[in-house]
Formats: sequence, C-alpha cells, structure tokens
Amino acid sequence: MELIRVGDKLISIDRLNQAIEDILRYRSQGASQTEAAGRYNVDRSFVSRLETLGEVRRGRSLALVGFPVSNPEALQELCNQEGVDFCWVMTDDQRRNFAQNRSGIELVNEIMRVASVLRSFDVVFLLASNARVRLMEALLDTKTVIPVILGPTPLTEDIFVDPEELRLLIRSVRQAGELS
Repeated sequence: MELIRVGDKLISIDRLNQAIEDILRYRSQGASQTEAAGRYNVDRSFVSRLETLGEVRRGRSLALVGFPVSNPEALQELCNQEGVDFCWVMTDDQRRNFAQNRSGIELVNEIMRVASVLRSFDVVFLLASNARVRLMEALLDTKTVIPVILGPTPLTEDIFVDPEELRLLIRSVRQAGELS
C-alpha cells in the first residue's frame, strides 16, 4: 500500500485510485454526475473535474472491426493512438478459429452480441469483404457505417491494410463529426 503524508493526514494512494475508478465506472454505466456524487459522498463538481482531468477527447464514439487482415497488431496500435473506443481485428486464421471453436448457436449468439456492442457506437469502420460489409451493415441498422472493402467475397488470405491511410480516414470522419 502506497501512502503519502499531506500535513497531518496520511493518504492511501491505492484507496484514492480505487475511489476514482469506482466513480468513473459508475458514470460510464450511465449514472449522472449527481447520482455518482451522491453514491460516493462527494460534490457533483468534483465528479465533473475528475472527468475533465482524465478526458482524452470529446466527440463521437468510434469502433473498428476488420478481417482478414495481415497486420492486426499495427491496426490495434493505430486504434489505440487515435482513440478508437473498440477495435477488433483478426487474421484469417484467427477468424476461422473464432468460428470453428463455437457451435452454430454459440457463433450466432456471439455475432449478435458483437453487433449489439457495435450499435452503441456513433461510427463503425468495417474492414472486410464486400458481402461481409453488407451483412454487418444490415445487422447494425441505421448506425453510421464506414465500409472499407478489402476485396470480393470470399477472401481466403490476409489483406494488408495501410495504417496511415486508415489513420487519415479515421481523422477525416472525426473532423467531419466535429463540424456537424
């Protein structure tokens, strides 16, 4: 346990970090600042200031799903750098393992779960074959989907996605959202 002394007070850094994390997690689950403040016995303005201290960016929430890609690590890193909220990229082998390690009903349930998660984002970038993009667009209803067609269905090998081109696309979509 890490402790620091401030005047005559002995303060636990671990306890403080846990309280901050609890407040922010409660807020991320949909609680208002007033509700979070009441639950953790702090002022609403304190909750607001915590959020401001940790804010990385404002604006629309972004998700990216891509398969089969030959450079998933580079794309995951790009997503981290650009503040993409949800990133799921797979090689063809990873995609096949994902499908083969589940029964038919488990696979359908997992696809529906992922689609449900993706519906919560303002913008979803889909990197896939033409048929897969159309399928995901249909599952996501009216959400803003930015398709990046990797080729015609069926894709049987991993496709290289240029991280810098994708970075430009993400930034242009983000900037367009800030203007509207």
